[in-house]
Amino acid sequence: MITSECINCGACEPECPNTAIYQGGVEWESNGVKHPALATDVFYIVPEKCTECVGFHDHEACAAVCPVDVCIPNPDIPETEEQLIARARELHPAVDFAADFPSRFRTDGDQKPAAGPAPAASIDEKPTPPVLPETVPAVSAASDVRLNLPPLDDWEVPLDCWSCRGTYAVAFKHLRTGIVLRCPFCTASYIVTTSLYGDISRALQDFHRRWTEEFESFQERRRRELEEFEERQRSTLERFNEGLQRLSRSVKPPGAPRKRAWIFG
Repeated sequence: MITSECINCGACEPECPNTAIYQGGVEWESNGVKHPALATDVFYIVPEKCTECVGFHDHEACAAVCPVDVCIPNPDIPETEEQLIARARELHPAVDFAADFPSRFRTDGDQKPAAGPAPAASIDEKPTPPVLPETVPAVSAASDVRLNLPPLDDWEVPLDCWSCRGTYAVAFKHLRTGIVLRCPFCTASYIVTTSLYGDISRALQDFHRRWTEEFESFQERRRRELEEFEERQRSTLERFNEGLQRLSRSVKPPGAPRKRAWIFG
């Protein structure tokens, strides 16, 4: 199923091997018969045509490409692998499904969608995402300063729609060469090119590196200043205590015995 949080990007529709995904308001078809749309405002999945990609992939393809994670198993329609592969054979009678057909039920027992590769458009290889620390280290608790950057993959990249000129944001982890994005305002398609991905990737890496270096330098300065301050205060405290001791010794308390001078005749 697709939840109501769908942003109508349309990335899921071409990934479905069963043509079970339709745009909101569009009638769905089975064996040449038209049926009323199951949703009007967002994309929807027809349960009668969905096999959860059993027989084709070891994960749900729609969930793997969804940028907002709204393609999820319908809790009201739990189905077994046997039911799903039977439906796949019924929907695709010309396909010979081998005994070891792909299935999410056979992926380490995990029934959650795997993070599959982004769909490519005339690209043989996609660049490897840069590996950077998830968060920028914060200074010591004594300095009480915490200025962490978001993880690189979660960085929101603004995009301008070429059709309606609207501006929307996409997390960097979904911005991969060849992936097709759709404007949430007018559904116009936007294909991420190698040059766009490379430029944004380099810009993010460079900023992340420079920001990290500057903040680490700031942390080091604060650490040294704190150590120097503590040393000065420690010395000041020792001198003050010595002064107190001298002061206390300079005055005889009342009742203290006093020595008398001897006089010789």
